[in-house]
Amino acid sequence: MQAPANTPLSYEQSGVVYDLIDPLKVAAQRAAAATAPHLAGHGFTEVKASRGESAYVVDVGPFYLASIVECLGSKALVADEMQKLTGRSYYSAIAQDTIAMAVNDLITVGATPLVVQAYWAAGGSDWFGDAERAQALVAGWKAACDTCRVAWGGGETPALAGIVESGRIDLAASCTGIVNPKQRLSLGDELAAGDAIVLLASSGIHANGLSLARKLVERLPEGYLTEVEPGLAYGDALLAPTTLYSPVTEALAAAGVRVHYAANVTGHGWRKLLRHPGTFTYRITAVPKVPPVLAFIQRHAGQDDAEAYGTLNMGAGFALYVAAADAERTVEIARAQGIEAIVAGRVEAGPKRLVVEPLGIEWGDDALQLR
Repeated sequence: MQAPANTPLSYEQSGVVYDLIDPLKVAAQRAAAATAPHLAGHGFTEVKASRGESAYVVDVGPFYLASIVECLGSKALVADEMQKLTGRSYYSAIAQDTIAMAVNDLITVGATPLVVQAYWAAGGSDWFGDAERAQALVAGWKAACDTCRVAWGGGETPALAGIVESGRIDLAASCTGIVNPKQRLSLGDELAAGDAIVLLASSGIHANGLSLARKLVERLPEGYLTEVEPGLAYGDALLAPTTLYSPVTEALAAAGVRVHYAANVTGHGWRKLLRHPGTFTYRITAVPKVPPVLAFIQRHAGQDDAEAYGTLNMGAGFALYVAAADAERTVEIARAQGIEAIVAGRVEAGPKRLVVEPLGIEWGDDALQLR
């Protein structure tokens, strides 16, 4: 039986239960940590503090290497449904989403992206027979690489009938980057009370929370074609490509602004602001404008602010922790790259918690268990 339209819809009801997923991540991290001594045989060492962060860092002597692999998730399903409804291909934007998932994680540790690899696993060879869709994927992938000034090294395009559903594609990207000079490393060693929290604007839902967004379609009078605002269909709003933040971090480095810590606001929503393992209170005193599609989801899913901000990015796609003296300059540099930003709050001494004062929300140390 379908739930009434006024019944709150949580992320767990859409099939994503972090309480089941996160313990596996923690177990995998512990097993992976035991393999670090293998690096010594090659004359290298890991940067232990990168364990549990968004990218893994290896000390190779004169500089650090960072690496990450990320998958797109279920956003391609929205593109497929919208293509049926409109006849248009959305895979150029989907390509940017996939690269953003990897690049935006990589840059949290201070790395400059160098090489991206593609993984495009289709449910059958016929997926690649749609030339318009396939070429849109290629063109969008290259355009995103150009934005990030990263080389596209190659990739893998398996046809996995029986594993991937027929007519579908599973997209992922890996990215390797360099931290050079080593002083650019931003794993939080310098994070301190008094630092400012600068939030960079998102373009919409990005590529996290799509399971919830797709589940919500069941409640909408015209499905994906329901208007979020005049002239903007829900499906089109969901498919706004994820913002690429590496131009901002590169511009900050060029300007000599030291990033003490950074967080990519993806799964777990604003709880990601608690990612640093240290004991600090993060006090938010100003919140960014919420993109119309996210306000629409919150309203139609019947979510309170704690559920919405604990699941979706709600207008903040990336967080930078910088010295208070660099806060306004950070905002100016981001805006010069075409990305809106605000000084949203500060780091304080105190118990580990996130306090979002304008919304009356507080999360404690137990709200994010990624280590």
